[in-house]
Amino acid sequence: MLRVLSILIFLLAPNGVFAAQGPTRFISDDVFTYIHGGPGTEFRIIGSVEAGQPITLLGDTQGDFTQIIDHKGREGWVLTSLVTDQPSFRERFPEMEAQLKQANEQLNNITQNTESTEEYLTLANAKVTELSAELAKAIEERDVAKSEVKQVADNQRYYMWQQGGLIAGIGALIGIVLVYLPRPQRRQKSRWM
Repeated sequence: MLRVLSILIFLLAPNGVFAAQGPTRFISDDVFTYIHGGPGTEFRIIGSVEAGQPITLLGDTQGDFTQIIDHKGREGWVLTSLVTDQPSFRERFPEMEAQLKQANEQLNNITQNTESTEEYLTLANAKVTELSAELAKAIEERDVAKSEVKQVADNQRYYMWQQGGLIAGIGALIGIVLVYLPRPQRRQKSRWM
């Protein structure tokens, strides 16, 4: 009984189920093609494959046709020129959308970082301008203070020269006066009193 059941399953199973399967390929995006029962258009149409649907190559090619198994498990033949090794746009579109979304997010982040950097740069430039003004003011105050210190030092030197000159003048005047003052006379010893 088991043997009869296995033979019945083998006969009823689609031909492609037990066949060796090749690499996955796809039907080109820009076509709609029929699956034929044999390698040519004169064979019966088994069904159709929409553009972009994945298929499995069975490795047999005759003329312009290649033997395949479609995404529904049907084995048949399609034009070789319509089979491509590139995934369909239907398959690639979500991935491309995700990549585009990621690129847009990165661009937005870069734009925000650029705006933040520009704001920071503007604030830094304002601070530099403010500090430059304060530096110029400090330099001006330093120059004024140096000038005042120099003036005070010059005034002190002048005052010292003036005092020295006055002392020298008074000394000279005293010396002159002392020269012309009468000198006391000594008593002569011959006098008696």
